[in-house]
Amino acid sequence: QVELVESGGGSVQTGGSLRLSCAASGYISDSYCMAWFRQAAGNEREGVAAFSTSGGSTYYAESVKGRFSISQDNAKNTLFLQMNSLKPEDTALYYCATHPFVCPGDIWYKQNNYAYWGQGTQVTVSS
Repeated sequence: QVELVESGGGSVQTGGSLRLSCAASGYISDSYCMAWFRQAAGNEREGVAAFSTSGGSTYYAESVKGRFSISQDNAKNTLFLQMNSLKPEDTALYYCATHPFVCPGDIWYKQNNYAYWGQGTQVTVSS
């Protein structure tokens, strides 16, 4: 059974930084995709970034390019999201998710590609 546990959320002011972590346990597959999604109050869940463990390809939503960075530790059991230059519109509940194959290219942001989800960690950015 795969379990994903997010941490690192909190409250920061505009322009601040946070680093989210997602600890994964259980076997996923030899090559898989891990991603961050977020859901703001009243909005649908949206893809933020994704990372393919095979090859290290990364994918980002246009709204976070140049500000956020997704990575994985060498042991391949923790996913990170470094968030810099945070804006109030980044306020959301951030989820970690995994897809048991390489990231599905241009449709990496579609929720139904991901089989396992964490419970989320709240990020609040004040102006």
